[in-house]
Amino acid sequence: MIKQARILLAIGGLFLGLWTSAAHAAVAADKLITIHSARVMSQSMPWIAQEAGLFDKYSLDHHLVFVASSTMVTAAILSGDAEMTLTGGVGNVRAYVQGATDLVFVGGVKNVMTQSIVAGGNIKKPEDIKGKRVAVSRIGSNTHYFTIQALRRSGMEPNRDFNFIQTGGDPESLAALLSKNIEVATLTAPSDAKALAEGYHYVVYGPDLKIPYAATAFVTKRSVVGKRPLVIGRYMRAMAEAAKILHTDKEFVYKVMGKQLRLTDRSILDAAYNAEIKALEPRLVLKTEAIEAILDEVAAGDPRAKKLKPQELIDNRFLDEMEKSGFFDKLWAKK
Repeated sequence: MIKQARILLAIGGLFLGLWTSAAHAAVAADKLITIHSARVMSQSMPWIAQEAGLFDKYSLDHHLVFVASSTMVTAAILSGDAEMTLTGGVGNVRAYVQGATDLVFVGGVKNVMTQSIVAGGNIKKPEDIKGKRVAVSRIGSNTHYFTIQALRRSGMEPNRDFNFIQTGGDPESLAALLSKNIEVATLTAPSDAKALAEGYHYVVYGPDLKIPYAATAFVTKRSVVGKRPLVIGRYMRAMAEAAKILHTDKEFVYKVMGKQLRLTDRSILDAAYNAEIKALEPRLVLKTEAIEAILDEVAAGDPRAKKLKPQELIDNRFLDEMEKSGFFDKLWAKK
């Protein structure tokens, strides 16, 4: 009888182990696709999370897809190609104003614009750009919006004083500049630092302007949140931990950026990191004035935007939960 009991206990233990493994596998099978719109430092948190094993920690089978420009990313999430996006806010706000109210902002990374306009030769000040073509990633992208806002401060307007050329992304804009195919480019860190290392200079240094804008934010759909609140909650915790690494472990960030952008020059990494990190939100806060700035821009062409309040586009439940539960405090208390 004792022997039989032992056998039964062993079999029971085996089945318990198999059940536990199966349960873990079931949790681990939670697939999630994120689409990001730029290969830049402010959108590096999924890279950091992957390298640090955070998706495994939070039982997420995560896939990251690159799609250039906020407008195209918005179209992709609305069509159901992804559950989460990390992108500039303009495409999402425009779509929301036009009736796609399923879209919702659930966190922020950068609430101001930090792009810069870079050129070479005798193009020293904004007025020197008159008659030139400015390379941006896409029409409707952050680089496009920043260029318009920055040059308006010098009384210049697109199509009248300058024109745009779309390159497809920040690395492509840098390549066009370095190959002399274009004289002026609007770039985001670390591409601007790479251009400076090649002898180019700032015509407009964006971080100094502090233009409010939801430049990088996490956007999903209310329907996704409703169906998968626990999965999105785990994802946001993974991003919160990645943000902590981004702000506190420069060497790890440099390793990730070097791997993803094939960038190893320490001086360029230092310049990019030191300029950009000041504008990034350590606790993923999305400021209402950043959304309001986009609504104001959209309202110029679509009066419906004037009727909307920034809060209507934001769902802070995941950030609030991390604050109220003490998750953020414990995370940032760690060295």
